[in-house]
Amino acid sequence: MTPSPHSTESLGSRTQLCRRPKVWEEETMASSSAAHQTLLLTLFLYFVGALSSSSESDLLLVFKASMEDPTLALSDWSPNSTNHCNWTGITCSETTSLVTSVDLHGLNLTGDISPSICQLPQLSNLNLANNFFNEAISLRLSECTRLLTLNLSNNQLWGTFPDQIVLLSSLSTLDLSRNRIEGQIPVRLGSLERLQVLNLASNLFSGIIHPPVFRNLSELVLLDLSQNPSLASELPREIGGLAKLRWLKMQRSGLYGAIPEPFISLHELEVLDLSQNNLTGIIPLGFGLGFLKLTSLDFSQNMLSGSFPADVCYGKSLKEISLLENSFTGPIPYSIEKCPSLERFQVQDNGFSGELPSGLWSLPELKLVRAENNQFSGEIPDLIGVLSHLEQVQIDNNSFTGRIPGGLGMIRTMYRFSASLNGFSGDLPADIFDSPILSIINLSHNSLTGSIPELRNCRKLVSLSLADNSLTGNIPPSLGQLPVLTYIDISRNRLSGEIPQELQNLKLALFNVSFNQLSGSVPTSLVSGLPASFLQGNPDLCGPGLPNSCNGPLKRRSSKTNGLIWAAIVISITVGFTVLILGLYMVCRMLRNKPRSGTWNSVFFYPLRITEEELLMALVEKNVIGEGAFGKVHVLKLPGGEFVAIKRLLNSGNLSFRMVKSEIETLAKARHRNVAKLLGFCYSKGTILLIFEYLKKGSLGDALRKPGFSLEWSFRLKLAIGSAQGLLYLHKDYVSQILHRNMKSNNILLGDGFEPKITDFGLDRIIGETSYRSSVASEFSSYCYMPPEYGCSKKPTEHMDIYSFGVVLLELVTGRPAEQPEVRESLDVVKFVRRKVNMTNGALQVLDPKISSSAQQEMLEVLELALRCTSILPEKRPAIAEVVRSLQSLEPITHPPMFSTFVSA
Repeated sequence: MTPSPHSTESLGSRTQLCRRPKVWEEETMASSSAAHQTLLLTLFLYFVGALSSSSESDLLLVFKASMEDPTLALSDWSPNSTNHCNWTGITCSETTSLVTSVDLHGLNLTGDISPSICQLPQLSNLNLANNFFNEAISLRLSECTRLLTLNLSNNQLWGTFPDQIVLLSSLSTLDLSRNRIEGQIPVRLGSLERLQVLNLASNLFSGIIHPPVFRNLSELVLLDLSQNPSLASELPREIGGLAKLRWLKMQRSGLYGAIPEPFISLHELEVLDLSQNNLTGIIPLGFGLGFLKLTSLDFSQNMLSGSFPADVCYGKSLKEISLLENSFTGPIPYSIEKCPSLERFQVQDNGFSGELPSGLWSLPELKLVRAENNQFSGEIPDLIGVLSHLEQVQIDNNSFTGRIPGGLGMIRTMYRFSASLNGFSGDLPADIFDSPILSIINLSHNSLTGSIPELRNCRKLVSLSLADNSLTGNIPPSLGQLPVLTYIDISRNRLSGEIPQELQNLKLALFNVSFNQLSGSVPTSLVSGLPASFLQGNPDLCGPGLPNSCNGPLKRRSSKTNGLIWAAIVISITVGFTVLILGLYMVCRMLRNKPRSGTWNSVFFYPLRITEEELLMALVEKNVIGEGAFGKVHVLKLPGGEFVAIKRLLNSGNLSFRMVKSEIETLAKARHRNVAKLLGFCYSKGTILLIFEYLKKGSLGDALRKPGFSLEWSFRLKLAIGSAQGLLYLHKDYVSQILHRNMKSNNILLGDGFEPKITDFGLDRIIGETSYRSSVASEFSSYCYMPPEYGCSKKPTEHMDIYSFGVVLLELVTGRPAEQPEVRESLDVVKFVRRKVNMTNGALQVLDPKISSSAQQEMLEVLELALRCTSILPEKRPAIAEVVRSLQSLEPITHPPMFSTFVSA
């Protein structure tokens, strides 16, 4: 069949149109294919993104469901929310809209860490730090295979280090610090070759540190194994091969042996802290030459010997040198003058000798010099005209000679100068007391002469000690104008004249002018309450209670004195007999009332391996370690060598054994590092024995009442944070939500490293409300811990515990016990603080003067928090979670503020 002309033309036309160059044809086909693929990929990502978005929301909600959120910080995590990428703590990729980061740090979360979070396909950052998770680390976290950063620090995680974490081969940052992880540091940790930050500080790791751990960690920038006192290991030489290491912190970690020589190869090192260990030997030669970027060097509290590293300042970046409490000898090299950035120089408690280089004193950034208890000699140069930032100088117990350096008073930042037990001589500089913030000056036990200059400008002076010198002249009346002056010791000099009446303006805790040449009448307020020995050795002084009463002949006075002595003897004998009779009566009563073991029921929550009979035998007076409103506390040594504390509850009513057992089991299930463990109990009708873990350091209340109580601010802050965390656990995190009802410093026990544990919580649940209130009312020292509404409120509240905790905070800030019942007309700490803070600069006056002024700002913040906690109106008091957050914000950071700085370096 012949095709029609039309059909032929049509075919030819189409053939002509299809004739194109071959290259053009291939490019067109390729372009079309690429566009098609792009379209398909776009559609695929769209649908996958939509599906993933839905599934990721579900995964996050599952993750949230495993946790408890007491402050509703995750309230926006809701199935009704359209975009989970906007939820609190969630970051998504801009290209795929998939979750890349979950950052929930500091939200007071509790409960479980669900491994469902690992199903997020692009999750690279998981940060759950600063919460209250109380569990073993989940083994299934190893399923988060894309993680670059895992931060679980500052929780209550326990158990051993899970080997499965080493499956996270991409990990660059691992922070498990400030938990309760125990056991050995696993060797397999060394397989995380990309690790740049490894922080295992403040845990319970033990045993040796295996050298293979560090053979492959060549990328490591920060290594922190500090505050693991149960480790018992030498320093691995392999750490010296970590060429990129910039932070190395291993203080208080049970280390022993020598500092390995390979450490001098850590050329990038900025911070090196090996303090509070048992290191021996010398600092390797060339140590300073290797550390050109070093800013902080701390070898304090070891057993190192040898000489000061002469090349330590070669890098010129050093800000802190701390070699205190070792056995170093020899002089301080003059190369120390080449440390232009040096701020803190601490070499106390060693065997250093020779002169301190004169250039040390003129370093422009120097703030702290501590060189006490060495064998230094020579003179201290004058500081007149020197642009100095010195704040604290302590050079006691050396062999310095010459004059006290002039210009000290011109250093406006100087708050402490202590140079006792030296050989300084000559007159005191006229301007020595001119620094406006000078708080402590101690020049006792020298050979100073001349008179005491007037003291008018140093209105923050708290302590003045010039004892055992050869000072002459009168006591300056201007001392009476210094509002916070509390301690004066100018004994064993050659001072003459009368004691100024102006000194009666001061509230003195110590006034010692013994063994001078003073005369005249002693102001009445300076005699009452002071031992006579503080005035003795001044035969021409007279006044009440002194050999010379300022009136009448000496013979009559002697006769009267003899009469008083005989009267005192008669009274003493009478009192002695009375005490003996009362003692016999109490012993008989105790023996009569002591229950027999057959009448007791016992429940032990731990294997104590003791019998009821042994428990009862321990209830004797010699084992008493304390007594409170509810009864005495005894200590008992168990067969295994450990100790337990036994609290005998009196006034426990007629509650049945079943009821008592139920309530005590509830209390015994409380598990928190800041809550004392309840190990068991014994019950007899009318009496209950509670068995607690025993902490040999006693309580915070015991410490506060000790004469000369002194505790560094860092420890006080740690006590405050730990106690608040324990209270938060009882209020919010524990299933039964227990009110403490008896929060006070006596019920905060001091554990190792000053880790606090609160005790005596929930006793009202055991003995009943009526007996509880009756017992509390009988204890005078607990009165000021009670909030104003206590007497008129029938139902206890969390606000009441907050008030009591606020009183504890005031004790920590002021250094004063809450109550001082032995001192008549003394104010409790709440009234004392409230009266002071209403005065000009009153807030500063209530701060414990024994604390360095460098902590003043933190103390003022805690003071403000304590005043809020002790507000008269309950609704004005903060919640315990807010208290914990406020205190934790003041805690010093133990690692670099931003790990990303190291990661990107």
